[in-house]
Amino acid sequence: MRSRTGITPRTAPRSARRMAAVVAAVLGLLVPLLSFATPAQAAATGLHIQNGRLLEASGNDFVMRGVNHAHTWYPGETQSLADVKALGANTVRVVLSDGHRWARNSPEDVAAVIAQCKANRLICVLEVHDTTGYGEEAAAGTLDHAADYWISLKDVLAGEEDYVIVNIGNEPWGNTNPAGWTEPTIAAVKKLRAAGFAHTIMVDAPNWGQDWQGVMRANAQTVYDADPTGNLIFSIHMYSVYDTAQEITDYLNAFVNARLPLLIGEFGGPGDQYGDPDEDTMMAAAQQLRLGYLAWSWSGNTDPVLDLSIGFDPTRLSSWGQRIFHGANGIAATSEEADVYSSSGGDTTAPTAPGTPTASAVTSSSVTLDWAAATDANGVTGYDVVRVAGTTETAATTTTRTSATVTGLAPETSYTFAVYARDAAGNRSQRSGTVAVTTSSGGSSASCAVAYRVSNEWPGGFQGEVVIRNTGDSAINSWTLRWTFPDSQRVSNLWGGTATQSGADVSVASASYTATIAPAGSVTLGFTATKGSTNPSPAAFTLNESACSAA
Repeated sequence: MRSRTGITPRTAPRSARRMAAVVAAVLGLLVPLLSFATPAQAAATGLHIQNGRLLEASGNDFVMRGVNHAHTWYPGETQSLADVKALGANTVRVVLSDGHRWARNSPEDVAAVIAQCKANRLICVLEVHDTTGYGEEAAAGTLDHAADYWISLKDVLAGEEDYVIVNIGNEPWGNTNPAGWTEPTIAAVKKLRAAGFAHTIMVDAPNWGQDWQGVMRANAQTVYDADPTGNLIFSIHMYSVYDTAQEITDYLNAFVNARLPLLIGEFGGPGDQYGDPDEDTMMAAAQQLRLGYLAWSWSGNTDPVLDLSIGFDPTRLSSWGQRIFHGANGIAATSEEADVYSSSGGDTTAPTAPGTPTASAVTSSSVTLDWAAATDANGVTGYDVVRVAGTTETAATTTTRTSATVTGLAPETSYTFAVYARDAAGNRSQRSGTVAVTTSSGGSSASCAVAYRVSNEWPGGFQGEVVIRNTGDSAINSWTLRWTFPDSQRVSNLWGGTATQSGADVSVASASYTATIAPAGSVTLGFTATKGSTNPSPAAFTLNESACSAA
C-alpha cells in the first residue's frame, strides 16, 4: 500500500476506470474464470493449496485474519507482533526490502522476524515492498530482483513451510500497461520453484494491487497453472476502487467459483483519500466465503487515517483499529489460531492471576490502571481488562503491558475493574482482584487558543489539522472542543479525540492521550472530511464551553 515516504497513487478517476472496464470487457480481458483444472501437486509440506483453499499440513483450512506491519521502516517495533497476537490476529504480513529501494533486510533480521512470529504463534507472510507500482513508479524494482532476494534467503526459509508464506513482491505493477504483469509473475514463480522453494507463494495484483482493469482476474488460471506445485495464492488489495458491495462480491466470487485461491492482502477503511471503500462488505464477504484478510496497517503510515494503532500502542486503537479488531466480522470474532501451534504446543496450563489493579489519573471519562505481572512457563502474551458489575463482565481493553488506560467512561459514575492474563496457547488466568473507581464531574474551564488549517485537499474532500493551546496558568483536563463548519463540510475520520457531528456542528471529546493540556502546552488533532465546491474555515471554537482565541 502506501510507504511511510509518501502516498502512492492508487487508481485513475472513477469515470476513467469505468470506461477502462468497459473497453476491457469488449476486448475480452475480463473473461470468466471457467477452467477448474489444477496442476499436479507435490506432497504437502506445511501450508499448501488444495481445491482452491489454503490448508495446513493437518488438512484443515487456514483462514488468515491479521494485519500488515511495516517492519522494514520500523525495525525497532518488534513488540508489534506480540501486540497484534494479543488482539486476536492469527497472521501478520511483514514489509521487507530487497535493497533496491530501501535498506535491505538481512538474513539475520528475517530469521529473527520468523522466530518472533513463531514465538507469538502467528503465520508469517513475508513480502518485498520495493516492487510497488513497477512500470509507473520509477523507483520500483522488478519481480525478478525480488525473486533473487528470496533465493538469497533460502537457508533462512528452508523448513519454515508450516509457518511462512512468501509474497514475492508488493503491488508489482502500476497502472501503466498492467497487462505486462503476467509474464514476469510467471517467471518469478518458476524461478523460485526451480530453486527448490516448496512454500506457499503469494502473488499481488497489478494496478497498485487493485486489479481494476481485470488483468489478474483474467490471467489467474494461466499463472496458477504455471506453478508445478499448485501451491500459489492470489492477493487482491481493496481500496477506493472497491466502494460498492457488487464490485467486491463479484471479484471475490469469480475466484471462488473458479476454485482459485484468493485473499484480501490489504484493505483500508473510511477516509481513503481516493474514495470510500466498503470495508464492511469486504469483511462480511471474506467471512462468508472463508477467505483471508489482512488490514493495512498496524501503525506508522504517512497518512495516519490508515493506522490501526496510534504510535504502535495497542491500548490506543484508532476507529479503524477498533473496526478491524472488535467490529462485526472482525479479527476478535473470526480469527482461529493455526493448527500448527494448537496441535504442537500442548500447553493447557493457565497463567497465574495478575495482581489487583490500582487506579490513577482518574478523569470524567477515563482511568489508568496498573497491576503486577502474571507468570506462565511459556510466557504471558497479553492481558484483558474487564468492567465488573455483579456477575456480569464487559470487555474494557486488551494490552500486552501491565498498564492500560480505559476510556469512554461517564462522568460521576462508579466502575469496578479486574484483569485476566493470557498465554500464547490461549489459556486464560483466574481473575485478579477488583478495584472500584468513581469518575470526576467533568472538564475544567479553559483559557485557550486554537489554530485551524487545511493540510491537504482534493476534489470532494480534504485533510485538516487543529492545534489547541492552553493559554492559562493551570492544566486543562478532559476537554470538549466545538466548532461549526460554514459550508457543509463533514468529518469522516478524526484522530486525537472522538468526534460527533450534527448538521454543521462538530464536537470532539478528548482521547486519553490528549486529555491533559499543560499550561503553555498544546495538543494536535487531525481529521479527514468531505466538502463541496468551497472549503471555508470555521469562524470560532469553544473548549469546555469557553471561547478560544485564534492562535
